[in-house]
Amino acid sequence: MKEILIDKNENEQRLDRFLKKYLSEASLSFIYKMIRKKNIKVNGKKANPETIIYCGDKIELFLSDDLLNKLVANKDTEYKNFDMDICYEDENIILINKPVGKLSHSTTDSREDNVVDDMIAYLISKKEYVPRLEKTFTPSICNRLDRNTSGIIIGVKNYDTLKAVNMAIKNNKIKKYYKTIVFGRIDNDFVKSSFLVKNEVENKSIVYNNPIDKSKNIETGFKVMQNNDKYTLLEVELITGRTHQIRAQLSQIGHPIIGDKKYGMHEINNYFEKRYGLKYQLLHAYKIVFSGLEGKLSYLNNREFETTESDIFLAIEKDLFSRGV
Repeated sequence: MKEILIDKNENEQRLDRFLKKYLSEASLSFIYKMIRKKNIKVNGKKANPETIIYCGDKIELFLSDDLLNKLVANKDTEYKNFDMDICYEDENIILINKPVGKLSHSTTDSREDNVVDDMIAYLISKKEYVPRLEKTFTPSICNRLDRNTSGIIIGVKNYDTLKAVNMAIKNNKIKKYYKTIVFGRIDNDFVKSSFLVKNEVENKSIVYNNPIDKSKNIETGFKVMQNNDKYTLLEVELITGRTHQIRAQLSQIGHPIIGDKKYGMHEINNYFEKRYGLKYQLLHAYKIVFSGLEGKLSYLNNREFETTESDIFLAIEKDLFSRGV
């Protein structure tokens, strides 16, 4: 029999969801069966899958050591290296400026270079995260960026912060702003509502003015920062967050992002690749504004955090809008 004492990083979650993370190699049907047969109890009493567990609760697993060893994943993975541009950090969150070319999180078993693993390695080096002492929680991120989109990613260090930040994002309380340069002159600020369908096969989003089958509503705010006869520097507020939303929506209205190989214009992209070496969309998540956070995270409300664009972005911006084209 094994006893698990619930601490703050496992507080206020359903028993079945906790067990699926702790017994990561077990199926949900097995977990439900063990709960039903009273082989898993909470505070010495019969529980249900939907039972909420709290800090200080004791979970008892009446399972053999051999079976537990098979069902609990090995957490001895080593995270040795990290390379991060940290723009803000405190005891709860860490804001990371992701460069172009890096994944937000790993997508393969080979652990390709990504922000999440870098963050974990960094926190291990500071002894703020000790994997063998955690039951289920792993530091994670609350927003993702495409591989070739740079900018701010919100990392969280504990479970309470993860819940609070995710809820604030869901309720549209955390504002996310991007900078981009698009083809064509835009003179006025505007908010665009559209409908998006994701083509999973081609990993491409298609934007429509009216709803169609399986489409999802998207909304984006656009503010003109600088312009000339050929190009416009925009601040973009991501009101909803769908795959490739900004890139697909700008392309659909005839103002594709320069450098965007998937949604952009071949001739324009070639010009910027030959002149500046630009091989990706010029899109940078440059600002985060926090609000809607309660309790111990309320100190973040109304705070803004910004990061600077890449050197190539700044060079293009200077050439286009300082000297003209």
